[in-house]
Amino acid sequence: MRRTFSVLAASLVLLSAAGCSAGTKPEAVSGSELEKQVSAALEKQVGQAPDDMSCPDELKAEKGATTECTLTAGSDKLGVTVTTTSVTDAGKVNFNVKVDDQVQ
Repeated sequence: MRRTFSVLAASLVLLSAAGCSAGTKPEAVSGSELEKQVSAALEKQVGQAPDDMSCPDELKAEKGATTECTLTAGSDKLGVTVTTTSVTDAGKVNFNVKVDDQVQ
């Protein structure tokens, strides 16, 4: 599993969307929602979900805002940077996910 996520680390930059209350602009995406969204996006990209995804902080719904998460694959941990790219009028926060290229 380490190899899969390590290979992914150098090339992954993907766009996901986190749903929020319809018709209202959110202030942030919770850490628990990010964990679900980022895990799902990684699973779609590499064909397997990480063993664990931890996002202790929320992601502000402001273009350019960032937060750090930690991906666990076997005994390896990789940092994951999540960056807000836009917030839609419909209340969705779009973000990029970048997996670090070095094991922590």
